[in-house]
Amino acid sequence: MEILLGIDIGSTTVKIVLLQGTDILYKKYDRHYSKVREKTSEMILEMAGCNNLKNVLNESRIKVSVTGSAGLGLAKASGLDFVQEVFATRHAVGVLVPKADVVIELGGEDAKIIFLTGIMEERMNGTCAGGTGAFIDQMSVLLNVTGEELDILSEKSEIIYSIASRCGVFAKTDIQTILNQGARKEDIAMSIFQAVVDQTLSGLAQGRDIEGDVLFLGGPLHFYKGLQKRFIETLGLRPEHAHFPEIGPYAIAAGAAYHSRKNKALYSFEEIIDKTSRTREIANNTKHLPRLFNDMDQYREFVERHSRDTVESAEAIFYKGKAYLGIDCGSTTTKIVLISEDNRILYQYYSSNKGNPVQIVRHQLEEIYDLCEDRITIESSGVTGYGEDLIKNAFGINWGIVETVAHYIAAKHFCPDVDFIIDIGGQDMKCFKIKDGRVDNIMLNEACSSGCGSFVETFAKSMGHSVEEFCTMGVVSKQPIDLGSRCTVFMNSSVKQAQKEGASMEDISAGLSISVVKNALYKVVRINSADELGENIVVQGGTFLNDAILRSFEKEIERNVIRPSISGLMGAFGVALYSKERVNSERDVKLISRSELKTFGHSVKNAKCGLCTNNCNLNINIFENGGRYISGNRCEKPLGKAMNREIPDMYQHKLDKLRKLIKSTQEKNQLQRDQAPRIGIPLVLNMIEQLPAWNEFFSSLGFKVVISDVSSREIYRKGQRSIPSDTVCYPAKLVHGHIENLIEKGCDAIFYPCMTYNIDENKGDNCYNCPVVAYYPELVEANIKSIQKTRLIKPYIELNNKAKLKAQLFKELKAFKGVSRLKISRAIDSAFSTQKIYEEEIYQEGLKCIEYADNNNLVIAVVAGRPYHIDPEINHGINQLIASCEMVVITEDVAARLAEVPQVNVLNQWTYHSRMYASAAYVKNKGNAQMIQLVSFGCGIDSITSDEIRAIVEENGKIYTQLKIDEINNLGAARIRIRSLKAAIDR
Repeated sequence: MEILLGIDIGSTTVKIVLLQGTDILYKKYDRHYSKVREKTSEMILEMAGCNNLKNVLNESRIKVSVTGSAGLGLAKASGLDFVQEVFATRHAVGVLVPKADVVIELGGEDAKIIFLTGIMEERMNGTCAGGTGAFIDQMSVLLNVTGEELDILSEKSEIIYSIASRCGVFAKTDIQTILNQGARKEDIAMSIFQAVVDQTLSGLAQGRDIEGDVLFLGGPLHFYKGLQKRFIETLGLRPEHAHFPEIGPYAIAAGAAYHSRKNKALYSFEEIIDKTSRTREIANNTKHLPRLFNDMDQYREFVERHSRDTVESAEAIFYKGKAYLGIDCGSTTTKIVLISEDNRILYQYYSSNKGNPVQIVRHQLEEIYDLCEDRITIESSGVTGYGEDLIKNAFGINWGIVETVAHYIAAKHFCPDVDFIIDIGGQDMKCFKIKDGRVDNIMLNEACSSGCGSFVETFAKSMGHSVEEFCTMGVVSKQPIDLGSRCTVFMNSSVKQAQKEGASMEDISAGLSISVVKNALYKVVRINSADELGENIVVQGGTFLNDAILRSFEKEIERNVIRPSISGLMGAFGVALYSKERVNSERDVKLISRSELKTFGHSVKNAKCGLCTNNCNLNINIFENGGRYISGNRCEKPLGKAMNREIPDMYQHKLDKLRKLIKSTQEKNQLQRDQAPRIGIPLVLNMIEQLPAWNEFFSSLGFKVVISDVSSREIYRKGQRSIPSDTVCYPAKLVHGHIENLIEKGCDAIFYPCMTYNIDENKGDNCYNCPVVAYYPELVEANIKSIQKTRLIKPYIELNNKAKLKAQLFKELKAFKGVSRLKISRAIDSAFSTQKIYEEEIYQEGLKCIEYADNNNLVIAVVAGRPYHIDPEINHGINQLIASCEMVVITEDVAARLAEVPQVNVLNQWTYHSRMYASAAYVKNKGNAQMIQLVSFGCGIDSITSDEIRAIVEENGKIYTQLKIDEINNLGAARIRIRSLKAAIDR
């Protein structure tokens, strides 16, 4: 019987399967740590050492096929046959589950869905490695558990949090934020698996149904039972239709072996060993960059220059007097500094959170108290970072300040005239300009962390080095490889290719350092020239402790910068200085004592808040001293206290008006005759703003109006599988769930018209809707199968021509009993009148809000976005966060009526943009007003508005703040920006 060998070389692992017919004689699965060819050769040699295989291998002629994302290079170099993964998978399916309709395979950094029924199609991740094994590995490290322990933890989960899986690195920020709020690891573990499922469905399925028999392959889907559970439940699969074969991790290698039957070439095992061994000899085609240092003398001068910016230390055992404590509980690390009266450092600490920042801080406070004895008195304490509120409540810390202010205070200590500060941490990047002694403009990474320390750390570990060892290598590189400035998944490919071509670890380290800098400058700060940064630049964060990254930064901007010797401690140092400044201020909390620390205890329980319509998932942290800290809330109600005063919030006001309208419509329906047709209106996109008009229109015609429920995560999940594009904005993605919601409500028809134009407000060169708003009904019809259960009415209508509009609507609705031209005409007139009254009421309420702000000396925050940003599932409570900072929230439609549209540098043809330009002009000229622009990820045309609005408001020295929003409800970045804005105004 013929002997078949299949070799599957994936992004992180090598799998080998040896078959005799269909019987598996040998299988092996191992990580290659980017040493693809060396590991493959080593595994084949290892197979040769198996005693029970010696006779078979020595006496047989073998057919071989290689497959996998990293297999083509080895196949070409060795001369062995290569088979594309889809065909290898198809052969595996034919043996494992012949009736399979869909195959889902998750590897180390690759994810695939192969549809086998109907039109055969493969979909594979191309821009992100979020929903893969590498993502799960990184999350395990963050939680300080093994992959096996993560799976066990998931079995005890109670709730699932929303976690970004769009970037395998950036998701850590979401998890760390949840951890810092005291969430249970068990819940986070299952949330990680759900994130992988969501990424697979939204990123790969993209509207095509996953149904029938589903075969799950790949290591992650074999080893993680929690991941299996989330796929089954999310897809609604019955057990007999979900297949997880034992050979799952090796299935593609087995498929390659089955495929090799078609090959003509036969080899002795010695020939296979020889061919795979010789693949290590490779030509070098890697592009190189200039070396970071010409010689060691230049490096020594560099080190000497940066050693000047230091903070003196003092021996705590000899110090007696007052001290000030600063804590920076960041996304991945905790930093602590204790300073003396003369700003010398008495104690410092920098280490990973290890998934439990509370216990880290507790242990460090015990160390500090032991060090202080009775000689040193901690007069004041402060905390900053993602864990600020948790740590402050747990240990009675006196002050909490936003990170940007903490870093500015620290930077000013080293450079009083600092113009620009860039802080690169584990997975956060913060850049801010300083103007007139205050933080003026803040830039944060929000969708990618490829320019952060965690990015480098991940690579270091994947290559078997500590981050310290790996970074040191880059300094002595003679030929740094050119990796560009790209996402982690692409960088992985570049690094692997460079390794195949003989690049040294030193060259890779230097290349990655240069890449980090390019990402920071050109993707986050988005500079055109170094002059935009100013002359006095301070760099901070643990990442800049890497000399290769620091040198790359200086070379890229062609000027020297200041790197304090305590670069990684700057947040904590700034908080300590702030605490010292505020020592005589009134404080209502007291730092936990040494005796209280001994009995300190901390537990967390979950609860669902039902005090308002947000229905927040709460983490209730309970401390042994009787204290509590509640997180996950969007408002003050679950805290058992109200704000000192009710801050006006137009976002909330508009949402409340819509909810009242929905309720009154439901009550009106009960009075309608039973035979009245039920017409559904989705509460989405432009239909949110136009709801009063369309509700009145159909009610006047005698319809029962059924409005979809206000958006929620549950509604999003209802339509998730029919979303055809992962890059479309979140408001558009929600449309799918609203349509499903209306179908479930049993509507006779759903009214969702296409509108090329919005109502002309005479503020721009034209009045277009954006393409998504204008034509999304067409996409709904093409992608939502269940729409066939009802009738979708989606005419192209013209709101600016009443006669034409009435004719269009009569044509669509005349089939309904009792509808006539006259009734349509009257209903339209009534609808327009109702809409005008609604808009005037909104405007008058806005004027009252502005008057309240003026009379109470409050800041007006013009939250400029699109009408549908009032949807709580879209804004995630940003308006409530702004109001909690005692800023009055008004919307762009109100502000736009109080100013003229200024001259802009682009064609002003979008209605919603015209409003934002006019509201920016209002902010520019209104002394106590500030602009906060909401931008959806995936909205291309808002990249135009952002630059224009910034230019308008900054003309008069106002601070432009932009908040990007999508399906992830972690408001960490938004909180930093809003609090920084408020702090800049206050200072």
